[in-house]
Amino acid sequence: MTDSVAASADTRELPSEAALHEALSDMLARAKRQGADAAEASLSASRALSVSVRDRARESLEYEGDRSAGVTVYRGQASGSASTTDLSPAGLAAALEQALTIARFTEADAYAGLAAAELMARDWPDLQLYNPWALTPEQAQEQALAIEAAALDADPRIAQTEGATVASQDAISAYGNSHGFIGIEKASRHAISCTAIARDADGAMQREIAFAQARRQADLEAGAQVGAQAAERALGRLGARAVPTTTAPVLFTPRVARSLWGHLLGAISGGSLYRNASFLKDRIDTTIAASALSLVQHPHRPYGLASTGFDDDGVATSERAIVDNGVLCSYLLSAYSARRLGLTTTGNAGGVFNVDITPGAAGFDELVATMGRGLVVTELMGQGVNLVNGDYSRGAAGWWVENGELAYPVENATVAGNLADMYAGIAALGNDVEYQSALRTPSVVIASMTIAGS
Repeated sequence: MTDSVAASADTRELPSEAALHEALSDMLARAKRQGADAAEASLSASRALSVSVRDRARESLEYEGDRSAGVTVYRGQASGSASTTDLSPAGLAAALEQALTIARFTEADAYAGLAAAELMARDWPDLQLYNPWALTPEQAQEQALAIEAAALDADPRIAQTEGATVASQDAISAYGNSHGFIGIEKASRHAISCTAIARDADGAMQREIAFAQARRQADLEAGAQVGAQAAERALGRLGARAVPTTTAPVLFTPRVARSLWGHLLGAISGGSLYRNASFLKDRIDTTIAASALSLVQHPHRPYGLASTGFDDDGVATSERAIVDNGVLCSYLLSAYSARRLGLTTTGNAGGVFNVDITPGAAGFDELVATMGRGLVVTELMGQGVNLVNGDYSRGAAGWWVENGELAYPVENATVAGNLADMYAGIAALGNDVEYQSALRTPSVVIASMTIAGS
């Protein structure tokens, strides 16, 4: 195995694609020579710079560099897996030997094994994911200070911040298996954020965050805009109070609406389905939501935050509808979970890849106007979601709506219902899509939920 993979471990340089390709090829060939019927392996490396400031001074400067490798070998349908952070030839050989040893002593799993060879990705477009940001620590600090200053200078009631951060990461990852498939992807991810704290005349404080992320630095929102947005959000929460316990419409803004679709995607993922831990099992090709709801996967989107040409099994990814006008069209399956369910992989080993919720026509103000009386949720807390039966209960903060207008900020509320009823009860989707996410969604109005307050 080549020394060049490990040679860069002490620097901030990433190993080359050629070095990863050679190391993977060597490891897979060695696995076959040592008695494995099949094998798969992955190698990855990343480098990152993060600078945080607070009270108009640098708080932290961090360089990070990660290296990891994993290998799984199959003897019949018994398998063994091992991982390591030592990418030297000796380190990779040791991990392989460990995996082979484990495989000799594990029981056979009838569903284990590689995805079918004919499903391997062969060609995929250049997704333009690798866009390094030539950012020095000094430049990162200067930008972070400007972001925080935009928050602090926005209003005298912004007493302080919990900091502003500028971060940039580059990574390379490779996956290969004994079908002869080797896929390598390089990617960048850049982010800026700020958390502002507002204080009113009585000394009560509220905090809020704003952030932006993108594959290209040029696609990030302006730092001053992020700082100002954090301040605006924190100021908007001053004077927050409890709401009366009632049943009313609930509007989830985009940053919290993402969690609603995350629960849906979790419920149609293979692991939940074959464990009988999903309220959406056996619902394929049936109506699971209001006709306004459509979710589409776009794995080949240029610069996409979750774009990829192949999944964690090496299977080709594809654009497709997951929910179409309320009808569930597709589960999210890996090769293993598909076998457990007697189905075919959907190319979703490792997750889902860029999902868009089709927006509606109404703007945010129009959605609020149609609610009459209800709750706009801007923050969710707690983990009260049960995917087995769909029960949903989470702490919430946001705005109370009266007569179709925002009336006052809300805290310490709880919104509760059942996910099946919530999806069926979607009254409207907005046109206010937030694009700096792998899950792009507008605001969504649920026609009726239980709201617990005072």
